[in-house]
Amino acid sequence: MKSPILGSSYVIRSVNAADNRMVNLYPEVIAEGGKEPAYLQRCPGYTLRATVGDGPIRGLWTLGSYLYVVSGNGFYRLDASFLGETSGFLELEDGSFVLLEDSSKIALETGTSYVGYVSGTGPVSMADNGTQIFIAANPDGYIYNATTTQFAQITDEDFPGAVTVGYLDGYFVFNEPNSQRVWVTALLDGTSIDPLDFASAEGSPDGLVSLIIDHREAWLFGTNSVEVWYNSGEADFPLTRIQGAYNEIGCIAPYSVAKMDNSVFWLGADARGQGIVYRAQGYQGVRVSTHAVEFAIQQYDDLADAVGYTYQQDGHTFYVLNFTNADTTWVYDAATGSWHERAGFRNGDFKRHRGNCHVRFDGEPIIGDYENGNLYAFSLDVFSDNGATQKWLRSWRALPTGQNNLKRSTHHSLQIDCETGVGLNGYDPFDPAQEIATQTSVPINTESGDPQLSGNLGTQILEDIDTEDGVYNLGVTEDNGLTLVVERPASSIKVGANPQVMMRWSDDGGHTWSEIRSTSMGRIGRYGTRAIFRRLGMTTKLRDRVYEISGTDPVKVAIMGAELTISQTSA
Repeated sequence: MKSPILGSSYVIRSVNAADNRMVNLYPEVIAEGGKEPAYLQRCPGYTLRATVGDGPIRGLWTLGSYLYVVSGNGFYRLDASFLGETSGFLELEDGSFVLLEDSSKIALETGTSYVGYVSGTGPVSMADNGTQIFIAANPDGYIYNATTTQFAQITDEDFPGAVTVGYLDGYFVFNEPNSQRVWVTALLDGTSIDPLDFASAEGSPDGLVSLIIDHREAWLFGTNSVEVWYNSGEADFPLTRIQGAYNEIGCIAPYSVAKMDNSVFWLGADARGQGIVYRAQGYQGVRVSTHAVEFAIQQYDDLADAVGYTYQQDGHTFYVLNFTNADTTWVYDAATGSWHERAGFRNGDFKRHRGNCHVRFDGEPIIGDYENGNLYAFSLDVFSDNGATQKWLRSWRALPTGQNNLKRSTHHSLQIDCETGVGLNGYDPFDPAQEIATQTSVPINTESGDPQLSGNLGTQILEDIDTEDGVYNLGVTEDNGLTLVVERPASSIKVGANPQVMMRWSDDGGHTWSEIRSTSMGRIGRYGTRAIFRRLGMTTKLRDRVYEISGTDPVKVAIMGAELTISQTSA
């Protein structure tokens, strides 16, 4: 019978009721003519594109042909080759340097262009008007002019500080820290601010925490409410509240607000509670998180530090939500309406994904590291995290809902319907079929026709044998006779040559687990391989059997289904 391996991550307060975890996998729907209605696809890996400053990467933006990066306390400009022009410095013949522009930091970093200093340690918000980039660093603000390459902190005495910023019809729009006020700059000039160019979001007495511009409308997020404003062209203040566009659902994390799939997403809060993810439908917030995701989120100590970003790849649009202190990442796939965990694998455990923010640049989805200055490119053809192990995992109930009972049963086999023959070229040291047995005889002739060997030889390398699987060292050693010695150098060993699926099970709903077993997904080209596990024991209660499969090999993973063979008793 089919075992329900497809689906999303759903682990709730009672693991006995549901223990369907999914890490670094997501469903890909097959529209028609496929083997199954969907399959589980491995999440993208990533490779290093550049290292910019000391990190962390606090924000990314593109304007024209350049990528702009806030890394640590530095603001940088990179070109499409992830190189930049070192600006603001003059190299003299004696090797000294003269600072041409006022800056609190001197940086002469190969491949990057240091522009200026940005205060703070948390995420930044950025927007541009085609010429200027406004960086909101809460509370400080900065303006970079892409035409003149001038960069400076906003020093207008009327500037109240900015948490988040957007662009609307020629104006930079930003919210003042710890207030209900929304401000606009002068038209097409972010450096000029009129002391009267503000308004208060007063639909609710809560303070503003964030804003975003969507479809030429300003969404203003308070702690307990959301208002939507538009450009009415009024002389005193250009923005006006849209009557009826009011939502009694606020936002708990300022940097969780993001646009995706023609809509707005955020981590919500109101007078009744917090920790629900919402998506705008019209002017109303519609819940998209599941009870399982909400249960997980509400266990975290701090939700205000959540940072969200969106990206699109292969027709899927993803809302990525990182919880900094909880060291966890949840991802919503708008294409399927499903959730999964996205994680790095460090020190034998899952940790939050390294992506802290995202921008599309030079045709690639680029993410910035939350801990250092690394910029990575997402790719579905990469199966590691910048060379480090990317572990995937799926756990699920053995039988579909409604088909369980309390009887004993014997599990004869579990076959994973996955794409096989995905192994990489190279020698697998754990494959018994590839081991070369030693031979003992006296004397021994080499294939090259060297004289017979005799006497006290110790160990002697005679020649190398070059095969498709690598280079072997051929030698002899004396140990009660002469023994042929064949050694494979470490360079011929390749992880992923014989990729493995690891499996374990639980008979108490996910509380305790069996020992791990493994089976092959097929060496390269062996498409007929069956990923099957046999003799899986007897359950005391059929409905409590949970299976878990995982893998770490850097190979393609596509799981279409699972087939379970069981026999039940009458007890």
